[in-house]
Amino acid sequence: MLSPTFWQGFGSPSLSKAIVEAIAALPAAPRRIGIGLSGGADSAMLAVHAALYARRANIELHCFHIHHGLQVPADGWQAHVHDLAQMLQISCHTRFIQVDVSGGDGMESAAREMRYAALYELADLVGLNHILLAHHQNDQAETVLLRLLRGAGPAGLAAMAPVMQRQGLSYMRPWLGVERTLILQQADDFAHLTGWEPVSDPSNADDQYTRAALRERLTPELNERWPGWQGILARHARQSAEAAELLHELAEQDFAGLEPSPDMHSFSLLCWRALSTARQALVLRYWFGQQGLRMPTDARLQDLMRQLRGLHALGHDRHMRVKHGQVWIRCVKGRVFVEPAA
Repeated sequence: MLSPTFWQGFGSPSLSKAIVEAIAALPAAPRRIGIGLSGGADSAMLAVHAALYARRANIELHCFHIHHGLQVPADGWQAHVHDLAQMLQISCHTRFIQVDVSGGDGMESAAREMRYAALYELADLVGLNHILLAHHQNDQAETVLLRLLRGAGPAGLAAMAPVMQRQGLSYMRPWLGVERTLILQQADDFAHLTGWEPVSDPSNADDQYTRAALRERLTPELNERWPGWQGILARHARQSAEAAELLHELAEQDFAGLEPSPDMHSFSLLCWRALSTARQALVLRYWFGQQGLRMPTDARLQDLMRQLRGLHALGHDRHMRVKHGQVWIRCVKGRVFVEPAA
């Protein structure tokens, strides 16, 4: 247990302020908040600074640790994060997961999806709707770069949002504008005062993983050639988010003009063809999102648009049916709609 002196004197004003502002921006102040706690320096310092805030604001905190079982020392990490939570006088909960890549997703993607599923289960267990995550400016810059290399559009280049809604939960990232050097300095100070040191996950430096390869191979070159590049890309993410919001509003307006069905399940081919080419593509992506479908590649979207333009305006000449994942995109008698695949 930490001494009263620690609670009075420790903490970075910048890191604490970011947490305060993130929580203050919520429509209503939550009574309890979760924290994703891996045991690394970032999440550990998030837990520490959240605990400093919670003592003043009378908010109940819960740490959530996801045990992936992918590393030999993972059992030790679990005990280590529980030690930290005990020092901070916070409840700590662990969920064990087994990463399944049989669906064709890579290890990183599969682990991320299962991690979110586990966090949802833990949030439901303790009855909370808000979870703090420790992503920072360096993480944001890496995400922008990775998405750029994968050909993402404006929405993708917006990268991580400060607040993300998923399965009814609000995931908050208060430190997206914070340089990691500040977090690491706080971790060093905390270790000096308490003896507790963050864990080090060897997969973060294993370049068989995409993000680790970027961090180990490309980041040192960027740091040497373009110091401060992380801040530039983080600013690009904010600008892309603003552009994506405007495009979303435009697509929403355009879709409303397509004579959509009440459930937004179908729309008029004739009205869609009256739009410009760029707005045709934009509104189709919007429709895919509203139907909960994965975004098509640019090549697949262009092919779909070509087929839609080739139909008779009222669809009397022939019917169209294009497979997309687990559904068919169909056009019958001038209406474009989604039909589940058998």
